[in-house]
Amino acid sequence: MFKLVLSFLVISLFFACNKPVEEPSKPNIVYILADDLGYGEVGYQGQEKIHTPNIDALAASGMVFTNHYSGAPVCAPARCILLTGKHGGHAYIRGNDEWRERGEVWDYAKAAADPNLEGQRPLPSNTNTLAKVLKGAGYKTGIIGKWGLGGPTTESVPTKMGFDYFYGFNCQRQAHNLYPPHLWENENKVPLNNPIVVPNTKLDEGADPNAEASYAKYNQADFAPTLMHEKALKFIEENQEEPFFLYYASPLPHVPLQAPLDKVANYQNEFGAEDPYLGNSGYFPNQYPHATYAAMISLFDQQVGEVKAKLKELGLEENTIIIVTSDNGPTYTGGVDFDYFNSSQPFTNGYGRTKGFVYEGGIRIPMLVNWPGKVETGSKTDLISAFYDVMPTICELVGIPVPEDADGKSFLPTLLGKPQSDPDYLFWEYPEYGGQQAVRMGKWKGIRQNIVKEGNLEVELYDLSTDPREQNNIAEAHPEIVQKIEEIMKKEHSTPSLERFRMDALEN
Repeated sequence: MFKLVLSFLVISLFFACNKPVEEPSKPNIVYILADDLGYGEVGYQGQEKIHTPNIDALAASGMVFTNHYSGAPVCAPARCILLTGKHGGHAYIRGNDEWRERGEVWDYAKAAADPNLEGQRPLPSNTNTLAKVLKGAGYKTGIIGKWGLGGPTTESVPTKMGFDYFYGFNCQRQAHNLYPPHLWENENKVPLNNPIVVPNTKLDEGADPNAEASYAKYNQADFAPTLMHEKALKFIEENQEEPFFLYYASPLPHVPLQAPLDKVANYQNEFGAEDPYLGNSGYFPNQYPHATYAAMISLFDQQVGEVKAKLKELGLEENTIIIVTSDNGPTYTGGVDFDYFNSSQPFTNGYGRTKGFVYEGGIRIPMLVNWPGKVETGSKTDLISAFYDVMPTICELVGIPVPEDADGKSFLPTLLGKPQSDPDYLFWEYPEYGGQQAVRMGKWKGIRQNIVKEGNLEVELYDLSTDPREQNNIAEAHPEIVQKIEEIMKKEHSTPSLERFRMDALEN
């Protein structure tokens, strides 16, 4: 009997030792993109008024990137650069192009009724996106939130750009109301229980700006960020048996100032009395602008925490890499008080220095990566990186070739705790707000402003190691650095395919 048992054990051991080793499963990827969240608007970056405990916990148990940049200082080009891996000198979409030749695209009610008026300039149908690359590698791909890269009737909708599933705003203009009359699910228009209230609708004549009832029409039944969040959690649940890529492009905290009233009340108690915001620039009035803006960011934080909790509940936590970041710097309009919150700390606040501009406050963004067991707990890196590095990073992570036309460099070695040097430089080109270019080269930052408006090609130069607020232009003292930056600007610029994005001074 003993010999029989021994023989059985030997045979079992033989087969166990010779059993093929299974390759580790490909990690799930959750990329969470806030909309207009400033570098200094989260707790782990020094924010003192707005509570972001879930994001702070992810930062504390993961890796914080202190030198991460968007690809552009506004929505559409930033998202194009993220999804294609091409910087602003090569990208197809280089600015917010509302595609006005279609008709009255800025008429909110008409666009809500006519899908032909929704959406921004579309990407070419053959555009290679991160979603297409991952889908080809066996991933289920989903986008929840804001698209902004092609109208519903074009070939440039998420489901034709590599995503298996889409739910949210197709159009950035329609996202100027977080209680919209409809959202999109894949290629289907989904009506919501919200009567149309057109952006820039003011308080009723004679309404008391200090009475809560005066603002009732701006708070309706179906709050888009809540509906989107439910779909994000459902996407994770439904795809837990296979590798998935979730691009969660939240519309928060982009104005208008709208948030669930119970969450606003929490900050009302903290902040006390406020002067109402009476609306301008196409955005709604709000009785408690400080409390509402803080509530929007805290709601985003809560949703980030619930994504993490869902992954843990399903046993996916250790096989999922989470990235939380923002599409550009904070806004300067719509009732947002950037000085009150010090939104761009430690950089300069306000118009000309935040959203829409290639100064640090407009393009340096908060970014953390959380991946239990892979990314070191409580780590921080000063590695210089940008949106167009995400494509190469994820390709290397998954073990697939990086598209040949991608401009970036993988930061996976840094994530895994391996030595990595900074890129030679980062490059931005943005034809709006006067026309701008920028180069980050080590500690140096070169900027051109008013390329379109004035034909200006002079370079401002800043030493970010001593002047992170970009206050002292030292170009005259360092002509050799300026020359290098000018050479980079010339080398990395290609003539845009779209006339709208051309800057004549760069084409001569």
